[in-house]
Amino acid sequence: MECSHLEKLCGRGNGSSISFPCLQDLKNNFQCGDCQDENSVWLCVTCGSLNCGRYVKAHGLKHKEKTKGHSVCMDTNELSVFCYECDEFVINDTNDRFLENLRTLVLTKKLTKEAESETPVRSLRARRKRSLETTPKIIVKKQKSSKKENRDKSKKQPKKRLGLKNLGNTCFMNSVLQSLSNIEEFCNVLTSLPSLDDQIKSSKDVKKNVDRRISDGVIVTDELKKVLMALKQSDDKSAISPDSLFQAIWKVVPRFRGYQQQDAHEFLRYMLDRLHTELLHLLPGKLKAEPKIQSNSLVTSVFGGTLQSCVTCLNCKQTSKTNDPFLDLSIDIPEIYTGPPRKQKDKEILPVCHIHDCLQKFVEREELADSERFFCNGCKSKQPSTKQFWIRRLPTVLCLHVKRFRWSAYARTKIDTFIEFPLNGLDMSGYILKNLSGTRYSNAGSSLYDLAAVIVHHGTGAGSGHYTAFATNNQAWFNFNDCSVKETDFQTVNSSRAYILFYVQRDFQVK
Repeated sequence: MECSHLEKLCGRGNGSSISFPCLQDLKNNFQCGDCQDENSVWLCVTCGSLNCGRYVKAHGLKHKEKTKGHSVCMDTNELSVFCYECDEFVINDTNDRFLENLRTLVLTKKLTKEAESETPVRSLRARRKRSLETTPKIIVKKQKSSKKENRDKSKKQPKKRLGLKNLGNTCFMNSVLQSLSNIEEFCNVLTSLPSLDDQIKSSKDVKKNVDRRISDGVIVTDELKKVLMALKQSDDKSAISPDSLFQAIWKVVPRFRGYQQQDAHEFLRYMLDRLHTELLHLLPGKLKAEPKIQSNSLVTSVFGGTLQSCVTCLNCKQTSKTNDPFLDLSIDIPEIYTGPPRKQKDKEILPVCHIHDCLQKFVEREELADSERFFCNGCKSKQPSTKQFWIRRLPTVLCLHVKRFRWSAYARTKIDTFIEFPLNGLDMSGYILKNLSGTRYSNAGSSLYDLAAVIVHHGTGAGSGHYTAFATNNQAWFNFNDCSVKETDFQTVNSSRAYILFYVQRDFQVK
């Protein structure tokens, strides 16, 4: 977004001259002046004060409110610029390129600090001489631990998780990628697949299929694989950049171009649909020999389920049933929980919305509007009717999208209602079609699900705010906030306002 406040606020209107004390002090790290946090430090472009971000203790926002105007700040890690007044990330600059010069100074200080921290280590190693050692070393033999002990240690100690750099309002993409990377069975299968780009180069038939099925010629699956494989590597990096994947998406989806905030659910659906198309038509194997399974891919095997919709004519009671595949379920929050928040009276227990309330609303019978009247074959005309959904086949990974955004007369508003959800043992048996025969649509696995990941939207609108994710790995929970990855507890996960939930079926199996 282009911010109109920059010319007035940058450097107190002193042009390109930048003389902030924190930039001249090359000895100390960037840290919040109030709480000394060093993880998310924002530099006020007006006065040069350092404050922590809104997801730490929000001293940056408090600084803006205290000064009544210092609303633009720069992230000292990502070098992105945010305006509290606009509630958006900023993509423009002043006429004298103040922000570009400020980025250079911030980067210079960071590089200087890194160089200084590395130099003493190298010089000490160079000066070490074994001949000067006067104290004899006592070598203690370590007792070898058993294989079982090593396995137990690896289970108890969660593997280091890497963050993803924000490329300019790409938190919507980062939250989805981190969630998918922690659904291990999906991630492991995808990263073990052969390169689709190599298949194209080695096979003329595959290349013809690409030209016919994928007109833009971009293979998003290979770029996603690279990101997921990089996230699995625990090296000295704290974060990696998904820029190649983002550039590929820019080429094939015009509306994701630019640096505006996007909807994480729309991005997730695009990614899954695109992966399904590419894997279906480009993977080598038995597709020609077995045309009946051409509609099935890794995506549908993991995320795919089947819904049955039943439309009933209110005049003659004739029904029409249709089976449709789904990759996720978009569930509404019941209206009883969407009103304005009110104060709790003495000893009053306010009702709390549970995820089961949303699921129950999803399978409720509803009367169709006049504009959606069903053509009844019995009455030979459009008649008033009702419609009801049931789940005919549960997926291996159940993706629940809570419909928090609604269109009002003038804008898209957000429903910020808190929804309770279980971390373990979500029972879906109450939403399954009963008395199914053993067909390919029936449920072979458990109806119990355990939570694998949650995507959370922070803010008031769909085109603004910020996305973060929680995911579990080796029985530990992590909070993914772009570059920052912190281990957290289950109480923090439970208290989040979920936007997208990923549940994994017990007795996981790729169908």
